[in-house]
Amino acid sequence: MSTKPTTTDLEWTELDQRAVDTARVLAADAVQKVGNGHPGTAMSLAPAAYTLFQKVMRHDPADANWVGRDRFVLSAGHSSLTLYTQLYLAGFGLELADLESFRTWGSKTPGHPEYGHTTGVETTTGPLGQGVANAVGMAMAARYERGLFDPEAAEGESPFDHFVYCIAGDGCLQEGISAEASSTAGHQKLGNLVLLWDDNHISIEGDTETAVSEDTCKRYEAYGWHVQRVAPKPDGDLDPTAIYDAIEEAKKVTDRPSFIAMRSIIAWPAPNAQNTEAAHGSALGDDEVAATKRVLGFDPEKSFEVSDEVIGHTRKALEKGQAARAVWEKSFQQWRDNNPERAAEYDRVAKGELPAGWEEKIPVFEAGKGLATRAASGKVLQALGAVIPELWGGSADLAGSNNTTIDKTSSFLPAGNPLPEADPYGRTIHFGIREHAMAAEMNGIALHGNTRIYGGTFLVFSDYMRNAVRLSALMHLPVTYVWTHDSIGLGEDGPTHQPVEHLASLRAIPGLNVVRPADANETAIAWREILRRWTKEFGKGQPHGLALTRQGVPTYEPNEDAAKGGYVLFEAEGGDAEVVLIATGSEVHVAVEAREALQADGVPTRVVSMPSVEWFEQQDQGYRDSVLPPSVKARVAVEAGIGLTWHKYVGDAGRIVSLEHFGASADAKVLFKEFGFTAENVASAARESLAAAQR
Repeated sequence: MSTKPTTTDLEWTELDQRAVDTARVLAADAVQKVGNGHPGTAMSLAPAAYTLFQKVMRHDPADANWVGRDRFVLSAGHSSLTLYTQLYLAGFGLELADLESFRTWGSKTPGHPEYGHTTGVETTTGPLGQGVANAVGMAMAARYERGLFDPEAAEGESPFDHFVYCIAGDGCLQEGISAEASSTAGHQKLGNLVLLWDDNHISIEGDTETAVSEDTCKRYEAYGWHVQRVAPKPDGDLDPTAIYDAIEEAKKVTDRPSFIAMRSIIAWPAPNAQNTEAAHGSALGDDEVAATKRVLGFDPEKSFEVSDEVIGHTRKALEKGQAARAVWEKSFQQWRDNNPERAAEYDRVAKGELPAGWEEKIPVFEAGKGLATRAASGKVLQALGAVIPELWGGSADLAGSNNTTIDKTSSFLPAGNPLPEADPYGRTIHFGIREHAMAAEMNGIALHGNTRIYGGTFLVFSDYMRNAVRLSALMHLPVTYVWTHDSIGLGEDGPTHQPVEHLASLRAIPGLNVVRPADANETAIAWREILRRWTKEFGKGQPHGLALTRQGVPTYEPNEDAAKGGYVLFEAEGGDAEVVLIATGSEVHVAVEAREALQADGVPTRVVSMPSVEWFEQQDQGYRDSVLPPSVKARVAVEAGIGLTWHKYVGDAGRIVSLEHFGASADAKVLFKEFGFTAENVASAARESLAAAQR
């Protein structure tokens, strides 16, 4: 085969084209072998994905986590073979056997890409649109990281400058999350972000005319993006030269994110399956796979055919990666030599370490004074912000309510924004009223690395965020959600804003730690524990959701055992505990008042504050039994939400004071009284439990 380039700008040989076609038949074979999957998009997108991985991106297949790499996000995660074939060809660690075991038990090639499972996969994408928002978050994190370590460098001259590339499909752009994230990216002028749209006009139900008639390019122009449209070749195939030229043009536009629309034909060049909805999510069939191979010049009798010439050519990506990394390392070392203090700070952050003495900055709140836990959280954040520069975050337009402003004088906003606090490297993020995108962008920020992210809204709006929160847990990402207005205690806004089912629902997400502190000091201890649990080794961390009060609650003396998730706040007096009251958040003080009444009646009563069920369950059995003695059968759990969480803790004789219906619009004190969250009612439930335990 000739190796002569066919263009003066993009070096594209017959061997490159053969590699692209190899990716196509591999996608068809992989789906055909397992009997299910999405072959069509992977076939049509092969030229674009190959161009990115072989001709455009700065990466090192020998070290997929190289900090200087460009990032790639496949938002259209159902087309996972688009990514897997390129990881195989470039030498990231996948081999032919991995493609042959596509979608099977124990394989490195699951149905949708999974972060931490397959080397080279930057994020877990499956729910459409999540990847778009992840990519926006990565681009935000790249800018903030640059501000931490190399803010004075000229555009494109810093070792911390790199690009984020994302491929999205029609489904991704129909999902509302991508609209939220794309609006954010345009507003933030993220010039390091390039989004390629696979405009194939096909979804599961057929032609996208069934659901979409908008001009997507004009929509992205309205968001403030630089927009280009790439025409296909006359035969309908994607044109790698046009794609390459468009990407190179996009990289020159540093004051806006770039959107590249690629008109494609799904399942190209399958003779009968191309441009059909069946090719989206079904195997092509043996006859159609064979026919496609004939069109492309492959032996229809062979499966997973890869010539030595092709794999030898594509694995040169390893050499290119090594060379690119050597250039970057030289630039990085020059930066280190010129910035020794920043280099030392970088080393600390890269190791996942926190600054010396950071814990001493966490405030201790005076016992006896009432304070809302959201207010305490805000004070902790401001104290930590002064000593942990990599800690940043904000709110979905509720900063004044969430108390999430880490620095009022510094807002993460692009150059040219008219606000006086605007700073491209600012500490406080204004996510806008975009909760779902905020959560997914936080995932992208965490995945990018070298910063620590939090974001806030009302607890009831965690419903808008749930899919992204679930992915935080699935990827084991150490992001922190600050959810305030955590119960009927928010008062007059009424049932639309009063979370009832949310605490139990969020606790049902495996790997998400929900923390509902009782008072200001528990809030401070919770933040400290969350930061302690941050880890550089993603895939081992866990996300946290803080549930915080709007209303003031009494402050108790700090108890370090709060970090264990559950502990004895007040011990029984006058003998061993006969009843245990378990409570969280603003209901703890109700349990404390009930204890006083029971003690006055001669009933030794223990109060257990349980800010985090998940943290408590992570303790050994001996500790858990010391807090909740198995011998004490009389128990009452108190929480202003549905009681699903508490049945396992109270047992057959126990009682749960909960809220099994929606709230109402009234003053918080009225609601707590009307719905039974009173000392009298809790004490009555305790007496019932005592009677039941004695039967």
